[in-house]
Amino acid sequence: MTIEEIIGFVDGLDGVLTFRPAPGDGSPEISWGDAFFYYAPDGVMPTTTQPFATIVTKDYPGDEASRLDRPDAFRVNISAGREAFIRWTGHAPREPAPTEADPGASDTVIAHPVYGDLGWLAVVNPGSRTESAIRELLRTAHRLARARCERRAESKA
Repeated sequence: MTIEEIIGFVDGLDGVLTFRPAPGDGSPEISWGDAFFYYAPDGVMPTTTQPFATIVTKDYPGDEASRLDRPDAFRVNISAGREAFIRWTGHAPREPAPTEADPGASDTVIAHPVYGDLGWLAVVNPGSRTESAIRELLRTAHRLARARCERRAESKA
């Protein structure tokens, strides 16, 4: 899957706001070229919630294990919930992994190398092996983000 294919898929889900930092928008330069997906049915960037998925195109400080400094490398990061995390990794977040996956392996669902303890999954350079999984995980992350947003709205009412 390409970055544009992933963005197109996520943009097709209801209530999604995709933020693509770029020069001149006030975002940090390191984030330029990346993509952040929020559930925001009002079209306004949330200030109190994290994205439910991201695409990063480079190594960030403290997050170099995926080796995104390689040509054309990128990583999809997905907060698909505890159940999906366990199903894909074989262990719960914050529990030790039975086997350590290579965080730079392409087309493989892994625990996020930095945010795995929080239940995030990641795929470097998704391809044919992970395409259907990526779509499923993104739909799940979107559903969970929508449910959180609806609960917050109900608690304010």
